[in-house]
Amino acid sequence: MPSRSLLRWQNERLAALDQIAAAHAAVGGAAPGRRYATPHINQAYAAILSSQFQGFSRDLHSEAVDYLLGPTAPGDTRMTLIRLRFTGGRKLDSGNPNPGNLGIDFGFFGFNLWDALEARDPSNNDRNKVLANLNVWRNAIAHQNFTDKDLAGRTTVRLKDVRNWRKACEELAMELDAVVGVQIAIITGIPTW
Repeated sequence: MPSRSLLRWQNERLAALDQIAAAHAAVGGAAPGRRYATPHINQAYAAILSSQFQGFSRDLHSEAVDYLLGPTAPGDTRMTLIRLRFTGGRKLDSGNPNPGNLGIDFGFFGFNLWDALEARDPSNNDRNKVLANLNVWRNAIAHQNFTDKDLAGRTTVRLKDVRNWRKACEELAMELDAVVGVQIAIITGIPTW
């Protein structure tokens, strides 16, 4: 059974991405040809994809903390402090959902996230690189600065780029859900989602 975070990703967050994909299709049409508004929609799609994946990742991290610690009674200072140790300064609260930030935040659960993901499926190493590329583009779009060497001189996001990023994020969401669930079960000795 998936986590609540993964269910929200699959039912709400992907639906939001489907809406922007539909807007792209409405503006761009089905036939070949240059559509002047589509580059802006591609940028919006990339930025929204990154933000939705960030939201999923943050939700999953919070859900794991909640599962690990259980409910905190009002006035339980000890549990509040422990909860703050896991979530205070969390990179996913203010930074991109890039591989480094994910590794740092989920590393608080006592494991190397990317090693666990790669052990589960070696394709996750490639997904790591695709996710990193998405976030380079997200920053270029958000700051309107396309000088990063990883952009290879490009200034335009293509729809096939966004589709590739989305596919990687969809696959990573399921993989993250699985490895985090296993790690929390190892810590608690109780099966998770």
